[in-house]
Amino acid sequence: MFYLHPYRFAGLALFLVFCIGSAVAQEEPGKQLTMAEAVDHALAQSQLTLPGGVPFHLKVHIAPAGTAKPEYTAEVEEYWAGPQKWRRVVTAKEFSQTMIVNGESVSERTIGDYYPFWLRNMVTAIFDPLPMAEQLKRMSTQVEIPQDSMESQSCVSMQSKFGAVPAQNTVAYAFCFGGKLGLLQAAVTPGYKAQFSDYLPFKNKLVARTITAEFAPGLALTAKITELTELAKPEESMFAIEQATSLEQQIRSSQVGESSARLLARDTPAIVWPTVREGNTSGVLSLYISTDRGGHVREAWPVGPANPPLMDAAREQVLRWQYKPFMNGGPSQMEAVLTFAFNTRIENPIPVLTNAEARKLATRVVPPVVAPGKAGKGTKFTLRISVDETGVVKDVQNPNKVTPAVWQAGSAALKKWRFRPYMNNGKPDRFYADILLLVP
Repeated sequence: MFYLHPYRFAGLALFLVFCIGSAVAQEEPGKQLTMAEAVDHALAQSQLTLPGGVPFHLKVHIAPAGTAKPEYTAEVEEYWAGPQKWRRVVTAKEFSQTMIVNGESVSERTIGDYYPFWLRNMVTAIFDPLPMAEQLKRMSTQVEIPQDSMESQSCVSMQSKFGAVPAQNTVAYAFCFGGKLGLLQAAVTPGYKAQFSDYLPFKNKLVARTITAEFAPGLALTAKITELTELAKPEESMFAIEQATSLEQQIRSSQVGESSARLLARDTPAIVWPTVREGNTSGVLSLYISTDRGGHVREAWPVGPANPPLMDAAREQVLRWQYKPFMNGGPSQMEAVLTFAFNTRIENPIPVLTNAEARKLATRVVPPVVAPGKAGKGTKFTLRISVDETGVVKDVQNPNKVTPAVWQAGSAALKKWRFRPYMNNGKPDRFYADILLLVP
């Protein structure tokens, strides 16, 4: 059985309470709620599985957003008659589970020896959108719910330190409530992340029909509710349990502290850091790992920003690590944040071309269009572009801090430029270039 993480908020420092994304200017003060009130209010409006909820039948499709990665695709179907009577089928490429809860009895029929962290995260978000609710409700902070717009958000952000000096990192947490109704918009922690949108009515609830979670740069998963109907007359036969699954045999996952995880290390060699072409050469980075019940690391996800090549190298090596099985009434999957200090050097730095050098490679040039009155005709300014191996502009930077109107016009134009591949030692390579632009 999947047990929710024992979220630990000891040592968390309240960092900031703020409103973001307001569509219109706020004309009246927001409504002040305690965190407990904000949590209870949000869940009472939207969580399907609270006591007294309407029995339902639900189908959900989980897939990567904007990319084809079938290994991160899944289907979820649930027949829910009450908090202690439900049937859930989760089907993914390398794992499937039919789980029935009927009173104190639990049945698990599982194919696969490991319940993936990414999948459990999405399933948790569907049925228990704030699994750390009780911990949050003990916080003595205030949440301001905007009263002027359905589009506004109020977010509580916190920070917590992981690791130990010199490998100590600061990790952010955020919880957002949106609009006049104070619906849950986002929850982001190292061990759980979800953004909720497309709220639509279902009986006496407003239910988020789309849930998104970003696990790594370039990998965001989306769960979409494709069917949600009332289960008017639940058939008892679908909740029948012929043989209960013992606690020791159920697939459970336990979140532990880094020191506890390291005590279980069996084969965890030091990370070998590669050289990098740019970015920081020393610092710290963190990974969120998940092991199977045998102690093998099966997933390692980035926590917070870091130099991508170093993060990729750490993930690749940690995925070969082995721990002793974590025991929690039997072997359990284990989750933990691991923090590493890195030290490396720059090698083969990414070239920076001059304006003239880059323009010789340009196959398409688009002039900037600046709004009238924002810059005089003939105004010159320089922006830096990042171009990939195929000649496509991937990013535009503003190192000289030109005014926002000029920067936006220049950035929009440069993203339409195209280049022949830049050849470096006979191979196409990335490059930066400082492009001089002129307001026509």
